[in-house]
Amino acid sequence: MPHGYNGKILHIHLDRMELEVETPPETFYRIYAGGSALGTYYLLKHSPAGVDALSPENTLTLSLSVLTGTPVSGQSRITATAKSPLTGAIGDSQAGGFFPAEMKFAGFDAFVIHGQAEEPVYLWVKDGEAELRPADHLWGKTTAEVEDILREELGDKKIEVIQTGIAGENGVRYSALMNMATRANGRTGMGAVMASKRLKAIAVRGSVRPTVADKKGLNEIARWGAKNFPDSDVYGMGVYGTAEVIMPQNKAGGLPTFNWDSGFFEKAEAISGQAMSETILKERDTCYACTVRCKRVVEAETPYKLDPRYGGPEYETLSTFGSYCGIDDLEAIAYASELCNAYGIDTISCGATIAWAMDCFEQGLITTEDTGGLELRYGNAEAMVTLVEQIARRQGFGDLLAEGSARAAEQIGRGTEDLVVTVKKQELPAHMPQVKRSLGLIYAVNPFGADHQSSEHDPGYKYYPERMAMIGLTDPQPTKVLNEEKVHFALVTEYLYSALDSYNLCQFVFGPAWHLYGPDQMVETIRAITGWDVDMDEVLTVGQRRLNLMRAFNAREGFGREEDKLPKKLSKALVGGRSDGLFVTEEEIEQAKDWYYAEAGWDVATGAPKAETLESLSLGWVAELLAA
Repeated sequence: MPHGYNGKILHIHLDRMELEVETPPETFYRIYAGGSALGTYYLLKHSPAGVDALSPENTLTLSLSVLTGTPVSGQSRITATAKSPLTGAIGDSQAGGFFPAEMKFAGFDAFVIHGQAEEPVYLWVKDGEAELRPADHLWGKTTAEVEDILREELGDKKIEVIQTGIAGENGVRYSALMNMATRANGRTGMGAVMASKRLKAIAVRGSVRPTVADKKGLNEIARWGAKNFPDSDVYGMGVYGTAEVIMPQNKAGGLPTFNWDSGFFEKAEAISGQAMSETILKERDTCYACTVRCKRVVEAETPYKLDPRYGGPEYETLSTFGSYCGIDDLEAIAYASELCNAYGIDTISCGATIAWAMDCFEQGLITTEDTGGLELRYGNAEAMVTLVEQIARRQGFGDLLAEGSARAAEQIGRGTEDLVVTVKKQELPAHMPQVKRSLGLIYAVNPFGADHQSSEHDPGYKYYPERMAMIGLTDPQPTKVLNEEKVHFALVTEYLYSALDSYNLCQFVFGPAWHLYGPDQMVETIRAITGWDVDMDEVLTVGQRRLNLMRAFNAREGFGREEDKLPKKLSKALVGGRSDGLFVTEEEIEQAKDWYYAEAGWDVATGAPKAETLESLSLGWVAELLAA
């Protein structure tokens, strides 16, 4: 058994209610690492081409990595991988919390979920033993209710649970998987996939700690992080959470406002991390063994009763339900966040879809006849909260919005399509390519749709030259250019972030710029745990391999260069603030794609990985799959 791993992967065959344990060799773990790379490996191996995302044949993998459960900050992460019901492409999403570490302690490195049960079930795993149990009594319950019931039923308050929520049960295409009732595998609709299999939840408890090759070295790395955190650039995230960046983003003209018409929100201060800390913040929460403590926990009695059990809003949530919708009511935004956590909904797609509907309403493209009487004006916090409830339960106008803004626009027509802000049908997160130019390229080419955590943002190249040099980037470029060197920066940092999602490391703790630990310390951590002679080149190759696996899956599903494009709205000049007049052109993205595909070793005409590129990454079997 390799250090850091349990050496066991559990296959759950729901169609025949059987469990099977796979014991891969150490070489398998070194090649695929865990997380996204491992999950995409099983998806390609077990799901046929063209599979419907909500059919039993769509394989869902929940995977850890070699670092999970060790005593260093930022390692308790889990990745969910399957074909996405939102995009039709690869689905991929990460979450933190205590569940990932407890799953490792329970004895497994991954759960690979096949088929569909006849009736709702849940999986109970303890110290290497697993069984499927009936879950009819859990169906229709909120996430906190499910946790309480399972802990009572199984007689252990320290059990950790990951689950699909009411939104997943109702087939909301951007429903999330939730653990701790606050941590979300939010993006790409993994909650709907798990619910389609009638697997309601997985409960884990364990006492087996992974072995470590160099315990002393690992403890030194952990102590360094705790000691240096107060002086690091991530310290403010601990104090104010990700909401810390609301005001800097707004000042730079990079806070999406009024469904991306502007990058400046006049009332941004009312929804900032500072405002939260001074009003509704109850305490800070953390993930297993992490010193940063970035998670918010809020509480209030009026006008919305905010339950601290459901945590509090992050930057993306404050933006999508806030500035996207022109809403400055912090309590209403926090309540929308609570509803999403209680029902299992991705806050980014949910808030952005509501913002799109408000934009359509403001422009007269939809009316109260479409919305069931709701006045979807910008700033209408009450209507926003009502829609979150309707979306989760697929009631009223929420039934249509549960499809996501792109599919909703396809059904409505009337020019509403021009107001959609998605890539591959996934709503854009709250970072603006008009201000950070390489993000435009990454949003367009990212396999699972627009994502802000798939590469380093442009300012990092200039402000962190020593760490950038560790990954071979030595020619910093201005933020607002998208030249060949900036494309090189985007791809190399995408490889590193891709590796982070395969080693399942938190991108607030490890990374190439403002993060607590730099790339060199990431390599040192992997060495200390595994005893392998890992270097930076191998880490970047793991990230490159994962990216090629995902692109290969998409190519098999018919996604190519034509799907790597930005929404029309980004070519419209922004209004107000420091980004006034800025826009992204199709021409600059198309030129950037040429450079990007060529450097990645992909076909420039199609965007698909070349056979020789896959073979060089020990993925010859994938090349054969695409050629078949």
